[in-house]
Amino acid sequence: MQLSTNGCLLGDAERWRMSEVATKILVIDDEVEIQRLLRSSLTLQGYHYVGANDAEEGLKLCTVERPDLVMLDVMLPDHSGIDIIKNLREWSEVPIIVVSELDDEKVVIEALDFGADDYVTKPFHLGVLLARIRANLRCRPDSNTGDEPVVRCGDVEVDLARHSVDQNGSKIDLTPKEFDLLGLFVRHPGRVLTHKFILDKLWGPAQSDNVEYVRIFVKQLRDKLETDSANSPRIVTETGVGYRLEAPEE
Repeated sequence: MQLSTNGCLLGDAERWRMSEVATKILVIDDEVEIQRLLRSSLTLQGYHYVGANDAEEGLKLCTVERPDLVMLDVMLPDHSGIDIIKNLREWSEVPIIVVSELDDEKVVIEALDFGADDYVTKPFHLGVLLARIRANLRCRPDSNTGDEPVVRCGDVEVDLARHSVDQNGSKIDLTPKEFDLLGLFVRHPGRVLTHKFILDKLWGPAQSDNVEYVRIFVKQLRDKLETDSANSPRIVTETGVGYRLEAPEE
């Protein structure tokens, strides 16, 4: 049973309309209490909740429901959540947040390297999890603008085709490598990019151990883009793992 905002019961047609309009979040987790908590919390936040109890059902719902964001555990009764991430990344760029009791650094890095956008450990603070969801849903390129869109992230506008960056209407001069790094961040907004992922993409596998390269160019980007404005995007350090582009609240 679902109520409208004025407290009236919703009919099937109205529920269908709301599910089509609302941001759709798929939760793949075999813990009944987690499903119950997230169902009520996400629905109250205005999201359209879809749930699955195992990997097979979750992958099926990914193809049928086409969710805007997927949340999953890495420990599922039939397959590992890592397998779901690998499968999804073969055909989809949907944001993926891992929510798991496993707090092992190797597992975290493996999940992120295979394409997860974020990793939250259980037990979690609901407010923090909801903030991570909002962060991963913001700053997505417009799929109607082609393969190299203009991406807006707060007060920064990145034209991926023309290799130009503007902030509040003023041109920001970046070196080619700085632009490549920023382009990597805006193509994966909200996602935690591991050091290895960044190094492989920008310098090649032969340089995958030279973490200092990443630190230097991240500092240079921060110096040029991060301001005192609340509308300025931030490059957040995920200690021991990598970095994440955090878009400001709209």
